Amino acid sequence: MGTILDRIIEQKKQELPILQESRPNLPPFLEDRKSFIRKLEKAEEISIIAEFKRASPSKGIINQALTPAEQARQYERSGASAISVLTDQTFFQGAFSDLKSVREAVELPILCKDFMIDPVQIDHAAANGADIILLIVAALDENKLMQLHQYATSLGLEILVEVHNLEELQTALKLGVKLIGVNNRDLKTFNVSLEVTENLAALVKESGAFLISESGIHSIEDVVRVRKAGANGILVGEALMVSTDVNQSLVNFRLPLARGVEQ
Repeated sequence: MGTILDRIIEQKKQELPILQESRPNLPPFLEDRKSFIRKLEKAEEISIIAEFKRASPSKGIINQALTPAEQARQYERSGASAISVLTDQTFFQGAFSDLKSVREAVELPILCKDFMIDPVQIDHAAANGADIILLIVAALDENKLMQLHQYATSLGLEILVEVHNLEELQTALKLGVKLIGVNNRDLKTFNVSLEVTENLAALVKESGAFLISESGIHSIEDVVRVRKAGANGILVGEALMVSTDVNQSLVNFRLPLARGVEQ
């Protein structure tokens, strides 16, 4: 049966012909992209990528009552630095239309959060307003990772390259990437531990990349912990999707950067 990640990637392969049929025509280089990297360069506090996520394989339904546009506006009003939108339908109940709704609602950089295995997915992400795409090292062989990274870069998109262990990080660093997301959730088992960020942070920082700690962040204590490790930012989904006071939750998480963390 394979891991959850295996099942997701197999589903993505089945979806590619449909995406190819409706492939958008993009200009050679996308103008007016909103840069998350420039925000990080100027940041004096932990940058928050606030995520819109209806469901997940590990949690099931998280919140189906919220609309992408209104939640995104709430994130923007409350000081988020960027917004992540889950576009996978089968496992996360998302869609590219969610991405488009968020793009029309806010001025922040937007991350298309999906399991990218082919350039056509990048085209759909860009056409619906993404400024940043996610590339997951665990989901790609090294050649495909390099191909997709080069393609997204050629379009003018920023790339958040996600890793979970030392081997994946070493692969990511070969690309000379500026944004590295350390996922505290193992996508093969879905176990979560903030130790993943703590164990990989030093090598990320030595490379000169900005470090984003992803998953498992639910409290101020969690933010303090990854900030101490050297995180420039955090990606938070579930905690914000279930919060009864999104503004207060984001205010609580927007801590000053640890000394020496600024790039």
